[in-house]
Amino acid sequence: MNLASSIPYGSWSVITADFLILLHLTIGGVTLSALLHLASAKWRYKVRDVAVSFFALWPLVLLLMIVLFLFQGHVFLWRDFASAADGEAHPLNGWHNPTFFWLREFGGFLFIVWLYRRFIRLQEVSERSEEDWNRFKAIANWIPVAHVVYGTMVGWDYEMTMVPSWESSVYGMYHFVSNFGMFLATLLATLYVLDRAGRLANPVPDYIFNYLSQMMLAFTILWTYLWFAQYLTIWYGNITEERVRIDSMVRGDYSVLWWTFFSMRFLIPFCLLVFTDVRHSPVWIFRIALVMIAGTWIERFTWIAGSQEIGAFERAHYPFTTPFDVVATVLIVVAGFLLVRRRMMQNGLLRTGAASDSAVQGT
Repeated sequence: MNLASSIPYGSWSVITADFLILLHLTIGGVTLSALLHLASAKWRYKVRDVAVSFFALWPLVLLLMIVLFLFQGHVFLWRDFASAADGEAHPLNGWHNPTFFWLREFGGFLFIVWLYRRFIRLQEVSERSEEDWNRFKAIANWIPVAHVVYGTMVGWDYEMTMVPSWESSVYGMYHFVSNFGMFLATLLATLYVLDRAGRLANPVPDYIFNYLSQMMLAFTILWTYLWFAQYLTIWYGNITEERVRIDSMVRGDYSVLWWTFFSMRFLIPFCLLVFTDVRHSPVWIFRIALVMIAGTWIERFTWIAGSQEIGAFERAHYPFTTPFDVVATVLIVVAGFLLVRRRMMQNGLLRTGAASDSAVQGT
């Protein structure tokens, strides 16, 4: 525990941001597959198997959740919440009860794992018989509902309520909309890299990138609306306990990160994806997707690390400025990559080395 105490809160924020990104990659693919099915999108057959392959990340997500649980005193600031007026510790509300907190976190995640695994199994055999098709349709209706409820709870627990006195009525939606847009960008980037490398068993038509880019644009606009709705309400109300958290990030030590993720989540993708020519250029869409992925990670880190009050003579911790940040994130990324690649290979989505080489030579 002494070693854990020597790790700054900003470094724990890096781990928490990594955890949230992986969590939403895990659930995003299944949700996208369910949404495309409910919308009767014919192109779902081109992407759904790759999309649900990200669900293979769930054991890594569970491991990171256990790590956060073991070091919760260093991760969640509300564990030592005190009034700024008298400096004495005050009891927290029932939502911040540690036992209830971890019961809903582990219980909610395990329920999602069970529900989403069942969806994947039924999707694989959905066209085997009419009964299988009806069971698949029934569970597909519940996937978006589960995503919204669980995503809202995660947004509250790991970001919004890091400061017990701060709340936002739209933060839950703001959180999972942001991360679902990030998943779309990750899926597009994955398909682009694998397709151009000739690794996919079934090549992806270029119109798929166009369809995904349209969804990326839609979620960019929705994210911007929620971001502005939240900020405008807090600014117009001018309530000190609500404004202080926003002001500290917009104008304080993390102002560079704040405006960076705003640019990467709105200005850059919106100003480019609104043009039809850009949406029909896979290479340009791929570049925009990478920007959105990086912007979402910075967004997660800024909201978490920005929860801590930084003294006038203290320096804010920026991500990847310590070996701990770099090593931990690299290990998490490598582990996640291996899990998803193994699942794709098990499902026959990737070509073997010789086949992929011949495919590349033939293009």
